[in-house]
Amino acid sequence: MQKRLFLTSLAVAAALCTAPAMSQDQFKIGLILPMTGPFASTGKQIEAAVKLYMAQNGDMVAGKKVELIVKDDTSAPDVTKRIAQELVVNEKVSVLAGFGLTPLALATAPIATQSKTPLVVMAAATSSITEASPFIIRTSFTLPQAAVGLADWAPKNNIKKVVSLVSDYGPGIDAEKFFKDRFTFNGGQVVETLRVPMRNPDFAPFLQKVRDAKPDAVYVFVPSGAGAALMKQFAERGLDKAGIRLIGTGDVTDDDILNAMGDVALGVTTSHHYSASHNSPLNKKFVDAFTKANAGLRPNFMAVGGYDGMRVIYEAAKASKGAGGQALLDAMKGQVFESPRGPMFIDAQTRDVVHNIYIRKVERVGGQLYNQEFETIKDVKDPGKTR
Repeated sequence: MQKRLFLTSLAVAAALCTAPAMSQDQFKIGLILPMTGPFASTGKQIEAAVKLYMAQNGDMVAGKKVELIVKDDTSAPDVTKRIAQELVVNEKVSVLAGFGLTPLALATAPIATQSKTPLVVMAAATSSITEASPFIIRTSFTLPQAAVGLADWAPKNNIKKVVSLVSDYGPGIDAEKFFKDRFTFNGGQVVETLRVPMRNPDFAPFLQKVRDAKPDAVYVFVPSGAGAALMKQFAERGLDKAGIRLIGTGDVTDDDILNAMGDVALGVTTSHHYSASHNSPLNKKFVDAFTKANAGLRPNFMAVGGYDGMRVIYEAAKASKGAGGQALLDAMKGQVFESPRGPMFIDAQTRDVVHNIYIRKVERVGGQLYNQEFETIKDVKDPGKTR
């Protein structure tokens, strides 16, 4: 049995090492996303944005027909890895893309390295992801980028004492550490750090601990889609009535579910790289097109990561004349362009995104709730890579 498993592993490794023999007339993109399960909203947003980009820019690039292959990994790392192997070995994809959560991207990193297949992370946000493989490029964001801006803003706005409440996995730990370090440096005090299980979280007992600590604010990170449950329990536990403010990274007031949160979300201050209400002609065009193509669905930060990821892939394919592997990767590095989020570029050294971070407050505009930007921190590199 062990011998058989060993031989199978050798066969897979050999296939990966010889994988990039792509079809001459096709450019295949393997899009791996959580399309079912608790993080299905992430997959829905990214797939919709990817298809919108293709509808606007055509399905031919560098003289090749673009074929999009969408696979559901159910947000399980083992499934992600298996699907990635199949896409590289059997489908001969030029690019792997998507990756809704950090563990899913990390599980696939060795496959990208062995097969020399560029892997475009459109969602996952732990700082260290791009260090897991030299073939990883990121078009989403990093949690340290979002956390540090808020840690600078809070002490200047009568928030001196904070309890940190984060989901207990890579991005949450990044969000906790980088906020705490910067907030403390700025003279603030993090009196308690709480970590909530990522799967099936019950926020109530943790929010009770927050209320008992009587801080000026609770600083929160939860994955995209989990903010509605958190806000509901925040109100039920009476934290808003107790004068405790809620601040956090932009995931908590995700545009996709913000309207469903109701009035309890009004006034919540967050820091992030994208809001559907970002005031630029390009974003207004993007939001209008996305909404029309998806039965009124509002694009969120996951959507813009997918949209910009396709831009990076298309432009790289043009520059490499349809070649894959190292040539395609090299053409992705250093791209500079205007995104619906604002100006951004891919740092050629770190292969990570550099963009503006915005401080926003939830307000009602035209009868709907939006994250209204009121302060801009320009050209933010990932603090996790500049220490």
